[in-house]
Amino acid sequence: MTKVQHTADARVLVGIDISKHRHEVLIAAPGKRRRRRLTITNTVDDIDRLIALLGDYNSPVQIGFEATGNYHRALMYRLGAVGFDLKLVSSIAMARTREALHNSWDKNDPKDAQVILHRLQIGATQIFLDPLRAGTNDIQELSKTHEVVSRAKTELWHRIQGHSLPLYFPEATRFHRNSRSDWFLAFLEMFPSPHLIAAMDKEAFIAAAWQVVGRKVSKTALISDIYETARGSVGLPVAEDSDALRMFRMVLAEGRSLIRQRKAIEDCATELLGDHPDCRLLTSVPGIGPINALTILAEAGDLRRFPHHRQFLKFCGMDLATVQSGMFRGQSRISKYGNARLRCTLWTAGQTAVLQRTNSFRDKFERYIAQDRHNPHLRRKAYTAVAAKMARTIHAVIKSGAPYRPFFEGVSPGGRTPLCRAVEAVR
Repeated sequence: MTKVQHTADARVLVGIDISKHRHEVLIAAPGKRRRRRLTITNTVDDIDRLIALLGDYNSPVQIGFEATGNYHRALMYRLGAVGFDLKLVSSIAMARTREALHNSWDKNDPKDAQVILHRLQIGATQIFLDPLRAGTNDIQELSKTHEVVSRAKTELWHRIQGHSLPLYFPEATRFHRNSRSDWFLAFLEMFPSPHLIAAMDKEAFIAAAWQVVGRKVSKTALISDIYETARGSVGLPVAEDSDALRMFRMVLAEGRSLIRQRKAIEDCATELLGDHPDCRLLTSVPGIGPINALTILAEAGDLRRFPHHRQFLKFCGMDLATVQSGMFRGQSRISKYGNARLRCTLWTAGQTAVLQRTNSFRDKFERYIAQDRHNPHLRRKAYTAVAAKMARTIHAVIKSGAPYRPFFEGVSPGGRTPLCRAVEAVR
């Protein structure tokens, strides 16, 4: 595709309201008072027609849009490929600007295109980074698919734990230890009812369950314990060939399939990011494993594009916001106007880091809760502070290009590590 050549300094501003089947376009050309409106369908011919129309202006083109699901991705990829400057408009900013401009909650597509154009004119837009052009599309798809599979696995396990096991084998819950383990679901798939176990003698049951249970410490004692528990179970005496157990086995098979899918995604992510320099830097930070690193790279992209860590904190929605009016000043809280997946990842990484023996995250957490270790509100604030510290740390690690080193900043003369210098990478 041929790049559009620009010879003029004046910009052509274009506001596009995205929808599934068609897009409303509003064009403000330099030197013309009237704005041009047109509607294009989500087809190759109409998109090429729009590209040719904007290229005829022979001026730099800046296009603003509001992200709508994933319907904007194909259009913006083609517009960005020919050299147009793409700007993203926040949905919240759109709603507030529409109410201010029109003094009404009324909403329609042409009006939204007008609001987007207004945001372009005042420069209140965000940078749009196309994942396919930036080379992060595969990372994003792996990360999002892993999240979908993990959520499905969790929901299915809650169904097993809250519905099936209380009916057929309520005592079996205590033998489940690890959500990543496949042996427990495989065992239930073979013996969905304790009455099937009680009908066998102990030696025959140990021989049948030996391969299913897998490698375990004190394996014989574990299987014997399961056998004795099954003999005294209060589970419903359902026949082996009943539809109820057939449905139970179907759910168990689905759970095992989800475990295999999650393992395959994790192996693929490890192979994809094995030689990625940013991934190696991220995994040097306590609490960040391959999946957390995958999510950070998928959602944030290249962290070097944030000149200061406060910009990255704002991107994550972990910047402080305060409600103030006249003499009233509210309590400062994190804004949460940012990437929710990044916040969740930083939160879980911080929780993992404080469980390790020696690192600055654990040190900060312990100092934070020293006044009252059992105060849940104080502990929640401490986890939030550790998550913000995690964001600052990974930004410093990526930007400096050096791996994480705990307590590198040294200790103050009084023997206490300054909070503002608690964790930083080598600069």
